[in-house]
Amino acid sequence: MRSSNPVFSRRGFSRDNGYAGFNTAPQAGAVGTQGNPYAQNPYAQNPYAQQDLQHGTPPQAPATTGRMTMDDVVMRTGLTLGTVTVGAVLAWVLLPVSSSSYGLAIGAGLVAFVLAMVQSFKRKASPALILSYAAFEGVFLGVISEMYNSRWSGAPFQAVLGTMAVSAATLVVYKAGWVRVTARYARIGMAIAMAFILVMAVNLLLVAFGVAEDGGLRSFGPLGAIVGIIAIVLGAFFLTLDFKQIEDGIAYGAPREESWLAAFGLTMTLVWIYVEMLRLVAIFSGDD
Repeated sequence: MRSSNPVFSRRGFSRDNGYAGFNTAPQAGAVGTQGNPYAQNPYAQNPYAQQDLQHGTPPQAPATTGRMTMDDVVMRTGLTLGTVTVGAVLAWVLLPVSSSSYGLAIGAGLVAFVLAMVQSFKRKASPALILSYAAFEGVFLGVISEMYNSRWSGAPFQAVLGTMAVSAATLVVYKAGWVRVTARYARIGMAIAMAFILVMAVNLLLVAFGVAEDGGLRSFGPLGAIVGIIAIVLGAFFLTLDFKQIEDGIAYGAPREESWLAAFGLTMTLVWIYVEMLRLVAIFSGDD
């Protein structure tokens, strides 16, 4: 099953790959089980152990150097989110609210989407590509945030606080073990997420062709609020997949460059939550 983020789609939620995620069968000869909280989990086997297939020697533990750590993830996530923030601030300050800046935001968003897809299909992380994505995403967020703020004063700030609250609450729930990220959990959640995205795509087409009025399901009324809440809940679901992916990567000695992919995935999820939170704040603020 694929992760919420394209960067993880080949690395943890696929039955056929070997990343420390939701594989359905344990590897033969797995070592290091004593004292390892993941050792008995059939969904979390170590793909980085080295095995001599010619001589049939047992897998060896991964090298102690060059492995991903939580510090790596935090540092690179901070750098990626920092790039998004700088891009957003510059766009806010330098681009006044106008139809041309709105067009620029759409263009920046499309470029960010293309860069995200390119990185998603690369075998290795490209820091330059990831940071470029973050910069264009920041321009997109800066312009739309300024637009929302011009109509609903303070909405971006409230959306940032809301995103932080959702992220913190999700982390607490995950670390407390109230949510277990299993293969079944991922399958059901991703099925709901894909259905949601498909419905939103159809709704966008209906609005574009004038079939649905006032945004359809994405209106600024009660229906739009319900859809926004569902989207934020899905964002929290995506975060649990990201947390699991990072936890397994660290536990099983993923290469250090994987921390860039972790940062990339977290950034995309947080952007998702922020945009949905921004709309939800605007809806509850009313048409002031």
